[in-house]
Amino acid sequence: MWPFRARIPKLATRITVEPPQPSAQRAALAIVLIARNESARILDWLAFHALAGVTDVLLYDNGSRDNTVAMALNFKGCRVRVIPWSLKAGEAKTGMQLHQQVVAYAHAVCTFGGQFERMAFIDTDEYLVPKEAMTLPDALRDLPHPNISLPWTMFGHGGHDAAPVDAVPFAFQERAPVSEGPLLNFKCIVDPCEVTCVNPHRFETKSHGNVSANTAGTLAPNKGRGANFVCHEVIQLNHYYLMSKQEMDAKIGGPAVSRSPHEQRKAAVLRKAALIEAHPIADQSAVTFLMRHGISNSEELRKLF
Repeated sequence: MWPFRARIPKLATRITVEPPQPSAQRAALAIVLIARNESARILDWLAFHALAGVTDVLLYDNGSRDNTVAMALNFKGCRVRVIPWSLKAGEAKTGMQLHQQVVAYAHAVCTFGGQFERMAFIDTDEYLVPKEAMTLPDALRDLPHPNISLPWTMFGHGGHDAAPVDAVPFAFQERAPVSEGPLLNFKCIVDPCEVTCVNPHRFETKSHGNVSANTAGTLAPNKGRGANFVCHEVIQLNHYYLMSKQEMDAKIGGPAVSRSPHEQRKAAVLRKAALIEAHPIADQSAVTFLMRHGISNSEELRKLF
């Protein structure tokens, strides 16, 4: 007899939506963020992206018990809207569970999407870095595609055992040399008034279907975005995946939005950590961007707003 194994409910990770109608005047760029208990990092993250020209942040708060919400609402650098978000639901007949991050993204597109020319969907350990432009809207001006895929650029511990006092871009400046294998995934910047299907890592649009563009203008279907599609020019997505060793341990021990089992999640994190830390290279892209704005240290960044 086979040993009993607990069944993990399937997740609905792709949700179709009806694209919203564009308003008469759309703001340039909003970031959609789902977060929980991010008070240690949220202000630095907001300050960086406000400096980069983000006009609005739609923060889906997943039950924070610290000061994340109050800090975000008091931030003056851009408009921040907080949407309380706790979804544990499924389809009754099949038992399929709804992925709460996907549903949050779908809600953001349908409810707020008409107000914005572009929406980016990232987490607080991810930073959108203009490589040469002064702002993200400037960088996006020459990228007309409705669905832009940005590959992870995976950063390591940077020699930190405990959480550093510096802001993330200054504290972590070493990354994996390539984006491939387990280290390759994408986040997207889209025209929300084009979106027809939502997933955390891939979107579909009215005019391009399941085809996305990189920042060099190369087109590929979502499932065809391999190593030859990777482009870190124009806008780089810095994924500060490991942070300090202490923070990595907390990530391993914490809950996963995907509801993946703990041991499976732990193995995946440790595998990526080993690849990132094997042969790291220096990357000062985020610091270089800040210095273009006259920001040379964490204190100056934190005094901006």
